Amino acid sequence: MFERLDGVALESSNGWNNAGTGHSGFAELNYTPELPDGTIETKRAVGIAEQFEVSRQFWAHQIGCGNMQSPETFVNPTPHMSFVWGDENIEYLRKRREALIKNPLFYGMEYSEDQAQIQKWAPLMIEGRDPKQKVAATFMPLGTDVNYGAVTSQLVQGLRKSPNFQLHLQNEVRALRQNDDKTWNVTVAHLGDGGKERTVKAKFVFVGAGGAALQLLQASGIPESKDYAGFPVGGQFLSIENAALTARHTVKAYGKAATGSPPMSVPHLDARNMDGQPVVLFGPFALATSKFLKQGSWFDLFSSVTHDNLVGMLRVGIHNLDLVKYLLQQAELTDDDRQRALQDYFPNAKREDWKLITAGQRVQVIKRDPKEGAVLQFGTEIVSDKDGTIAALMGASPGASTAPHIMLNLMAKAFPQQMTDTGWKARLKEIIPSYGRKLNEDPALTNEIRRMTSSALHLPYLDVPATLGKTAATPAGAAPAQPKAPEAAGPKTNKEMQAL
Repeated sequence: MFERLDGVALESSNGWNNAGTGHSGFAELNYTPELPDGTIETKRAVGIAEQFEVSRQFWAHQIGCGNMQSPETFVNPTPHMSFVWGDENIEYLRKRREALIKNPLFYGMEYSEDQAQIQKWAPLMIEGRDPKQKVAATFMPLGTDVNYGAVTSQLVQGLRKSPNFQLHLQNEVRALRQNDDKTWNVTVAHLGDGGKERTVKAKFVFVGAGGAALQLLQASGIPESKDYAGFPVGGQFLSIENAALTARHTVKAYGKAATGSPPMSVPHLDARNMDGQPVVLFGPFALATSKFLKQGSWFDLFSSVTHDNLVGMLRVGIHNLDLVKYLLQQAELTDDDRQRALQDYFPNAKREDWKLITAGQRVQVIKRDPKEGAVLQFGTEIVSDKDGTIAALMGASPGASTAPHIMLNLMAKAFPQQMTDTGWKARLKEIIPSYGRKLNEDPALTNEIRRMTSSALHLPYLDVPATLGKTAATPAGAAPAQPKAPEAAGPKTNKEMQAL
């Protein structure tokens, strides 16, 4: 493993460089669009919820093997909320909850239009608000906050126990060249030794370089790289570290993007746990940049433009004028503008309560499309060559939340001969017990897996009724089932979770 910086997880995975959401589709409204006929499309939300359950199983197994530390060091129970105002948005949220609650993975989601009830969930979001304002919220007690920097660091430490693994820090990959026998010559410069170069021969190369993945993919020269371009967007958050405030906001609350705004503009007020320090982050605010990495070069974007992707990039710009407008508006924001945006979610917020921090970079994938010419994709994308000898992961949200699922797909694509019932699949089923099955189609399996992972990760869980999907879902006004504390939950069962 070659890492350009002097430590792992210092770019996008670092806790301060992302929102730390364990993406499960519980609160992210952009995962559930309203269709022209008024119904709510839930397919993507359900799919992401399934994928996050795979992550939970993977982490639970790594803890059992001693490859990861106590779960409190990287994952914490943090309810997920959606919060909206206005008649149209309230009706949308009500329909969204009704559509999702029919699925076993979303059982337990509560809904309320009562400010008093919402204040119990998130007091800072209601105090100071006009009592006559119409608002609505959903509340999912099974949400999580994840420090992906800690996850990455611990996984790498686990790998270092193996004699088959070597970590080389301050080593930058400068060139990739495929040999006639389909192996790769990887040229690496040791930045800690004056840039001294050496060449390593590899049968398989995985490019997990965040925003820089596109440039390395282009350097490989594989034909598939010509179908892609990237558009970088920086991110900023308002960071609240006042203990009197962080103690009173213990949820991740997602809002709804303004009409015509891109998915990346969805505002959220997030309770975070940064290596034991409670923090509340609000954002994101977009930051115009040409860097593909936070510690990248201002020439990253320009050096990635080729005759193969230039037309596609221009076409995407023309077809996504809302994104261009959004970025221009974000560039003009003042601190007063950010304060007003925060007060939509935290009415009593004061200017001295927060400071502006710069988070990580995300590179939105631009992909060649046979119909549109090129399209902007808001998600993650695996790109590999036809021989399966090199693969790269590009894109943004849900990203790290679903990394184990993404890598399973990569393994199937790059190593089809090994991914058989008598090969790797048997071992994978030990690591991920639900491998090859859908939890959302089997309430009993959902209960079995969640009970196991909740115990290992010290997270609460809910028993899903065996009849869910066969009978009507719980009405919005009905008393919800209460999550159970995990077995041997330890110090993570805080006062709020005990109350739940």
